[in-house]
Amino acid sequence: MRVVIPIFDGLTPLDAVGPYEILRMLPGADVVFAAAAPGPVRDGAGFLTLTAQAAFGEIGSADILVVPGGPGARRRVSDEPLLGWIRRVHATTTWTTSVCTGSLLLGAAGLLTGLRATSHWSAADILRSYGAEYTDERVVRQGRIVTAAGVSSGIDMALTLAELVAGRAAAEAFQLAIEYDPQPPFDSGSYAKASQAAKDYLGV
Repeated sequence: MRVVIPIFDGLTPLDAVGPYEILRMLPGADVVFAAAAPGPVRDGAGFLTLTAQAAFGEIGSADILVVPGGPGARRRVSDEPLLGWIRRVHATTTWTTSVCTGSLLLGAAGLLTGLRATSHWSAADILRSYGAEYTDERVVRQGRIVTAAGVSSGIDMALTLAELVAGRAAAEAFQLAIEYDPQPPFDSGSYAKASQAAKDYLGV
């Protein structure tokens, strides 16, 4: 089972690494990080690098496609070579997925028109501009397309996908393996629940 995760300068690392930690445990999984060219790719903060093993041109198909987000995703919504590659790989997938603003790339590629989808709360209007029906749900499945909300929700998406692919026992085992048992110290993890002080701090 080939899992392909495209990476690009300006991505949010957890968008890619969170799902990777789950999906790499699928039976027979072969996870490939792909980029415009093999080699290091720097994150949005400029401090962390991930390494692409393959170039987009070397990858023509995937069983699972996971498109991460981040500032770099927003900058690439008009990157036709990348969008064309997403369309071509999507034509071969069993599951096409996104995390955070990765859904903007799916939308820009024309894959979300008329579908319910989610993204980071700050990207709701942009997602709607691509013909998607934005929802603030954490994970949204529409046929073989699965979108996840902001950053940390990629883990939830990957666990959802693991159940669809390998069954509930496997998904629960993967959750146990990474000890994913969220107990956040604050109830501020969504725009609807965040305090005004938190929003003011971010200037939103």
